Amino acid sequence: MPESDPPVPRKLFIKTYGCQMNVYDSERMAEALGAEGYVTTEAAEEADMVLLNTCHIREKAAEKLYSDLGRLKPLKAERPDLKIGVAGCVAQAEGAEILRRMPLVDLVVGPQSYHRLPAMAKAAERGEKTVDTDFPPEDKFDHLPDRPRASARPTAFLTVQEGCDKFCAFCVVPYTRGAEVSRPADRVMKEALGLVQKGVREITLLGQNVNGYHGAGPDGDWSLARLVRELARIDGLERIRYTTSHPNDMTDDLIAAHGEERKLMPYLHLPVQSGSDRILKAMARKHRADDYIRLVERIRAARPDMMLSGDFIVGFPGETDADFAATLHLIRAVNYGMAYSFRYSPRPGTPAAERSPVPAEVADARLQTLQALLTEQQRAAQAAMVGREVSVLFEKPGRMAGQMVGKSDYLQAVHVKTDAAPGTIARVKITASAPNSLAGEIA
Repeated sequence: MPESDPPVPRKLFIKTYGCQMNVYDSERMAEALGAEGYVTTEAAEEADMVLLNTCHIREKAAEKLYSDLGRLKPLKAERPDLKIGVAGCVAQAEGAEILRRMPLVDLVVGPQSYHRLPAMAKAAERGEKTVDTDFPPEDKFDHLPDRPRASARPTAFLTVQEGCDKFCAFCVVPYTRGAEVSRPADRVMKEALGLVQKGVREITLLGQNVNGYHGAGPDGDWSLARLVRELARIDGLERIRYTTSHPNDMTDDLIAAHGEERKLMPYLHLPVQSGSDRILKAMARKHRADDYIRLVERIRAARPDMMLSGDFIVGFPGETDADFAATLHLIRAVNYGMAYSFRYSPRPGTPAAERSPVPAEVADARLQTLQALLTEQQRAAQAAMVGREVSVLFEKPGRMAGQMVGKSDYLQAVHVKTDAAPGTIARVKITASAPNSLAGEIA
């Protein structure tokens, strides 16, 4: 009997919106479908399945999804067998409404259920439409395959915690990601070891409230500090980062780890959102501005070269000129290396969405003022690096011939003329500063 030709692999295109956790989730979804014969492609036009992995944090997230789905209509009309799926937080929030508004969609899956994607994909192939936005009792990580593919980069994300119990008044995460859940420590360690064996040299631990991590370990629950210390013992893992943190969960042992663990990088994303105690209370943040400033002082006492980034919301309902001035005061007191800032936009279902907004023109003017101050601080932090030596982990070739791009200890992009391979860590003397990157030479 003649041998039959091997089956032609089906192609999967994933568009990822938003946060780093969605990047990680997209990789895991690709791996889950890879076990069913799908290979990833960079072109939606040649895909057998298009998966949109959505984020609900940014403004008009649902509208952006429906706009992207509208652009897929001609492709679906041309190729009726094309399967289209919506995943992530907008999928969780909108559910079956997505199918009602966009009949071209074949499946909708929430962020806690994507281990069920292979079964949903098979149902789609049979012509069945499915929606799974439950918070399943089983741990999705128990049902996902080991990460079989060699990493294409020397850095990787690793989710260790999901969900949030803080219920900030502006935030949808507790509703789309659910309650806080920490992955068992042994599973995190196993995944990290597998990544390092595939060439990863830097791991960023992810969680909606990552410093609230309390994963079950062999000798009781591990804190994030304990997890970091154990990860630091893995040979070949040279850098550890984590994001995103809540100020109320920056414990003494985690602060101490920043001063004691060489592999824990001196860069910390620590959102505060506002510098006004009145607005922080309205946001249900459960800390005061002075608490945050004192916390920053303790962190910098443990690690004097710590660079901080943060998040700010401008124009939160009820914000006055005095409240905004307090935020500017906090920014000057902390002196950020970089920060993200946004004009408040309501999220349906959150407490703040029921409150009267600040007039758009007022919020826009405040945002411009705040961003000018943050830009000034960021550029000063970049300029202060000139003449210093830093460690750089090279990740990929730069735009110019013979150039490599990597990240400093402080997560700054650094361009260097070198033939170093991706994954190399080298000492680099910084020679020039640009608004969003640095240039240097091998020291």
